[in-house]
Amino acid sequence: MSIVRHNWTKEEILAIYNKPLMELLYEAATIHRENHDPNTVQVSTLLSIKTGGCPEDCGYCPQAARYHTDIEGNDLMSVQQVKAQALRAKSSGSSRVCMGAAWRNVKDGPEFDQVLEMVRTINKLDMEVCCTLGMVTENQAQRLAEAGLYAYNHNLDSSEEYYKEVISTRGFEDRLETIDNVRKTNVTVCSGGIIGMGEKVEDRAGMLVALSTLDPQPESTPINALVAVEGTPLEEEKPVSIWDMVRMVATTRIVLPETQVRLSAGRTQMTREGQAMCFFAGANSIFAGDKLLTTPNPDVNEDMEMFKLLGLNPQKPFIKKMQPVSVEAEDSQFQPLGEKPKWSRPNHTIDRNEEAKLKAKALK
Repeated sequence: MSIVRHNWTKEEILAIYNKPLMELLYEAATIHRENHDPNTVQVSTLLSIKTGGCPEDCGYCPQAARYHTDIEGNDLMSVQQVKAQALRAKSSGSSRVCMGAAWRNVKDGPEFDQVLEMVRTINKLDMEVCCTLGMVTENQAQRLAEAGLYAYNHNLDSSEEYYKEVISTRGFEDRLETIDNVRKTNVTVCSGGIIGMGEKVEDRAGMLVALSTLDPQPESTPINALVAVEGTPLEEEKPVSIWDMVRMVATTRIVLPETQVRLSAGRTQMTREGQAMCFFAGANSIFAGDKLLTTPNPDVNEDMEMFKLLGLNPQKPFIKKMQPVSVEAEDSQFQPLGEKPKWSRPNHTIDRNEEAKLKAKALK
C-alpha cells in the first residue's frame, strides 16, 4: 500500500505532474489499484437547495448576487422537496446526495434547522449526505454531525497565492478553519478545487500541497474544470484540455492515495474516452444529474451507459466509513449558540471582479 505523506513540496508535485504521460498514468493507476477497486465509481447527486443571491465575489460563480447571469434564484427548498429529489437520485444509482446552499456562512436559525432536518431525512434513506453551506463554526459542525451528516464540502479552490486573484470577500485561512472545525467531529472532509481559472500549473501544485498537508488528508477531493458562465469575471476563460484534467487527476491520486478523487464540473466537455482516462488515472467518483448546482452536467442515463461500456459498478453507500446515526432535534446535545463569528473580509480588490460587477449594474 502507498504511504500517505503530509510533507509533499510544490517542486515534487510539479515533477509528478510534468512526467511523460504514460509514465504518469502507470504510476497513478498502480497507486489507485493499491488503495481502491478500479472498477467501482461512486455516483453522487448534487442538489442546489438554495440558489443565487450569494454575497461573495467568487470569480467563477454564477450564483454571486453582484454579477449578471441567467441563474434563476430560489429560496431554501422544503424537506419534502429534498426527500423527493433524494429518492429520485437513489433510484437512478446515486449513493450520496450533496446539498449546496448559496450562503457565505451558516447562520443559526430556522433555515439551518431546516437543513439539519434534510440531513436526518436523507440519512434515513440509507444514503450518504454531504453539505456545502459555506463557513461553519465548531458547534454548527457538531450539530450537522449529530443530524447524521456523512461529509462536509469546503473547497480550497486553488493555491493560497492564486486564491487572491479569484475571491476577495473571504480569506484562504477561513477555508482551513472551517475544515478544522469539521475535523473536530466525526464528519468526513470533502475539499478540492477548480482548474482552468487562469492559474499556472504551479498553482495547481500549490493547491495539492495545501490538501496533502492536511492531517488527515480529505476523504474526498473534487477536481472541477471551470465552466465559464457569461456574466462572471471568468467568462472569457478557455476550457481546459482533457490532458490537463487527466494530469491533474493522476497527480491528485498519487499525492492523495486514499482519497476519493471526484471528477466534477466540466464533464459535459469531455468525451467518454477522456473520462475513461480519468477513471484509469484514479478518479473514482462522479456527479450525476442534469445540473451541478447551476451548470450543465451529463444525463444520468448517459452515465449509466458509459459505466456499462467501461465495466464500472456504482459504489454502494458507507463503504469507506460506517453510516452515522441521526439524533432527532428534540434529543440534540448541541444547541444553537447564536454565534456571530468574524470571518475575514480581505481588503484587496480584483479588477476583473469589479468590472463584472459594474457591467451587471449597467444591465439592471
